[in-house]
Amino acid sequence: MPSLSLQLYTVRQALERDALQTLRRVKACGFHAVETAPLPPGLSTNELARCLQGEGLSVMAIHAGLPVGGQARRIFDEAQTLGAQRVIWHGWPKDELCATTNGYRRLAELYAEANDAAKKAGLAFGIHNHWWEFEPLGNKYPYQWLHQWLPADVFWELDVYWVRTAGLDPARVLGELGSRVRMLHMKDGPAEHGSPMVAAGAGTLNFEAIVSAQAGPADWVVELDECATDPFEAARASRCYLERLASLSSSEREHAGRRNAIAR
Repeated sequence: MPSLSLQLYTVRQALERDALQTLRRVKACGFHAVETAPLPPGLSTNELARCLQGEGLSVMAIHAGLPVGGQARRIFDEAQTLGAQRVIWHGWPKDELCATTNGYRRLAELYAEANDAAKKAGLAFGIHNHWWEFEPLGNKYPYQWLHQWLPADVFWELDVYWVRTAGLDPARVLGELGSRVRMLHMKDGPAEHGSPMVAAGAGTLNFEAIVSAQAGPADWVVELDECATDPFEAARASRCYLERLASLSSSEREHAGRRNAIAR
């Protein structure tokens, strides 16, 4: 069973109002781990760490700015305070370097620099995608350039929803990236810009195919960037669906995937 956590960006508004009560609700939804996002104003890393510890929630990874230059030490200190072993560049907003192949080459150099710094701090470094890494650029897709240029130990936290929104098949991309994918953002919805997301299993993504395409162990993270319903309930329903999916045998997943593909 993959480790399963909730990206706290899902409940960011509640977190800003009352961190302790929010984390209690996260725990009540059945989660034992979280992935953090940049914190809301007024919530310190130390306070969040105390609240998490009090509720028995561990931190699978932190989403943070790119740990290069003067901000690297602050980001690594935040990870260590929260007990996280992984730092993930959240990738937002779209960098102006994403406009050209040479720009992506420069980004790959920056990611390699961040990776070296993270390793010296005893941490792993990964990158999280949006849709623009999966839109054509020249004769390749940007994610393919990055896969070619990045050091092997820089991992992907693949956001399958944004891959699908860009028009590509997340299962095929997983097959390409192989063991470099060590975390998955498991989101669902219509895969249309501007439309709210829904609980995993209630939208358009074929999670059976996605899970079957994993080349190796990868932790799963539930996230809903925008949600038209109660985000806690959608997160709970996502957890239940993904836990059921993880319990299926490969043949059961294949059968369910074919059935759901026809239904979609």
